[in-house]
Amino acid sequence: MGSLLRTFLHDRFLQALLAIGLVTSAFADFHYRQLAAAVNWKTIVTLACLLLLTKGIESSGYFDFLGRRLIQHFRSQRSLALLMVSASALLATFLTNDVALFITVPLTLTLRKFTRLPVSRLVIFEALAVNAGSLLTPIGNPQNILLWNQGGQGFFQFIGQMLPLAALLVAALLLLTFFSFSKRPVQTPQGMAASEWQKGLFIQCAALYLAFVIALELNLALYALLLVALFFLWRAPRILLLLDWSLLAVFILMFIDVFLLTRLPLLSPLLQQIPHWSETERYLLAIGLSQVISNVPATILLLNILPASTLLAWAVNIGGFGLLPGSLANLIALRMARDRRIWWQFHLFSLPMLVFAVVAAWLLFLLIDAI
Repeated sequence: MGSLLRTFLHDRFLQALLAIGLVTSAFADFHYRQLAAAVNWKTIVTLACLLLLTKGIESSGYFDFLGRRLIQHFRSQRSLALLMVSASALLATFLTNDVALFITVPLTLTLRKFTRLPVSRLVIFEALAVNAGSLLTPIGNPQNILLWNQGGQGFFQFIGQMLPLAALLVAALLLLTFFSFSKRPVQTPQGMAASEWQKGLFIQCAALYLAFVIALELNLALYALLLVALFFLWRAPRILLLLDWSLLAVFILMFIDVFLLTRLPLLSPLLQQIPHWSETERYLLAIGLSQVISNVPATILLLNILPASTLLAWAVNIGGFGLLPGSLANLIALRMARDRRIWWQFHLFSLPMLVFAVVAAWLLFLLIDAI
């Protein structure tokens, strides 16, 4: 319990959201009973269940075991980088972007012990990869969970609308990875110890994950969460304590803060004009707003005044590139790297990726719309 409390006390982003909420509540026009209704609890339930299941899969040790086995079979820095970037994008499609980083980044950091691979650069590319890969599915990142719940689409229908953008950005990122890493050999130690993993826990979590996706389709997310929580209470109680509860608190506060912002007298007239803007203006607004307040709060704010359209989904996901605050995944990855230089190096790759995504995605959207 002490470590859980420390997590809340040391979460600066959570504290900043709390401070913003307290300040805006002094000027906003609202009643305190409206705050609970401002939170999209279906999204919170979905995120909580995903965090539990992915923490269970991570705790089984399977991905660490698999990753170490794969590393031994790649001889060049370029091939290893392409593997890790591809794995990050793939894992993010069903484990969420943040959770995928908690698997790939620690594994990447261990490479410092036995290779001269530019690890910090690879962490940057993994952050970009989870933003690109996670946009494909409704459960790939928090903003997609919200857009999916709000739009009322089926699981595979949502994937269909995001597939062209995901394919474009992942292909571009892999091409950039190819030219950003050399063919220098990767030196690995002889007799590298095999990692142990819990096969039973992995299979059980994977089965529950599949059941949870089905429960989402049947609108039974809350019952699925109760089932998953009871499973871990019986099978591995420590996972309930290891869950990133402060992250859930962050998203609850995001909903509340955005609600309070929409109730500020100075912002209300401007927000009321946005539905009348052109598609181009709304597209650029969603991307620009994501750069400043991160794409999850931007999604929450815009869904109060705009429908959950394909264009909005594309824009807020593109907004994860560019500046560091664009996506919480960026902050998580760079913080784990523990390298002061990585904070400015990140923008050498992320800003060009943003420019490419903004232009290429808009042209792709116009092409699809014309067809």
